[in-house]
Amino acid sequence: MSGDDDDRQSELAREHKERQTQRAAGQASKARRNTLIGAGVAVAVVAGGIFAVTTLVGGDDKQTVAAESTPSASPSAPVTEMPSPTAEMPSPTAKQTGPVTCEYKKDTASGVPFKYVGLPGKKPNMKLKKMTITTNHGDVVIQVDPAVTPCSVNSMDFLAKKGFYDNTKCHRLVTPETSGLFLLQCGDPKAKADGKNPTDGQGTAGYVFRDEAAGLVPYTKGVVFLTQPPDAAGQNSSQFAISLSDENSQLEPIYSVLGMVTSGLDIIEKVAKDGVILNEDDITGDGGSTAPKTPIIIKKVTVS
Repeated sequence: MSGDDDDRQSELAREHKERQTQRAAGQASKARRNTLIGAGVAVAVVAGGIFAVTTLVGGDDKQTVAAESTPSASPSAPVTEMPSPTAEMPSPTAKQTGPVTCEYKKDTASGVPFKYVGLPGKKPNMKLKKMTITTNHGDVVIQVDPAVTPCSVNSMDFLAKKGFYDNTKCHRLVTPETSGLFLLQCGDPKAKADGKNPTDGQGTAGYVFRDEAAGLVPYTKGVVFLTQPPDAAGQNSSQFAISLSDENSQLEPIYSVLGMVTSGLDIIEKVAKDGVILNEDDITGDGGSTAPKTPIIIKKVTVS
């Protein structure tokens, strides 16, 4: 890394710290929720590149559905290419027993972009097994299990049937070189995925719901999980992330597991090789997202 790069990153870290102090002093009531995973509250310089401290952005949130704190994150490490996922959904011992009732809370006044299509029903379909994401590059198929995460699967099924995800863009693709993580993030209905829009990563479905199976399995390659701010448990909505590396198991066990990719992961990996549109505010945790250079557009989602 050149001396100029070191100076630039030091300057970014200093400016970010100053902005944090200003926000804490005068903007405590500002509503802001950015559910980007891997964006940092600080920047760590390590051999081989710049990696953000792994945490979720959203420290200015004023709404909390469940009073549950989350542990601080640890610095991330370089990521190497990993083999195809072999993990499966959790064993029956982790599954729900008895009747299940889901509760979804309308949340359209928190100051973030949203697309409200109503609230899901309270009774999930326990027979659902598969979620298919049809993209402009092909299908990504995900194994789901409502016996493990009934309300998460129920929410995805509801939004899919409403056409919520139709023609939306996966707004964030981060690689080891940009954040120390390797994952694709989708589900922001208002995202432009241009690497410039400051609200990319904040969009929701206008409702939130409780955590399920958070950290039940490590976020290794192929695991699909819901995203939410670090200090606001129970704020799951429409956004989700697909892990592209076993090294993502370093993430704190605070995100609800949705399922496992069974096919189509190679599609995302191929797009990742085309590179990203770097957003420095993503690195420092100040908003926006680092987007894939080659757009990934969700044509539709089906759950069956």
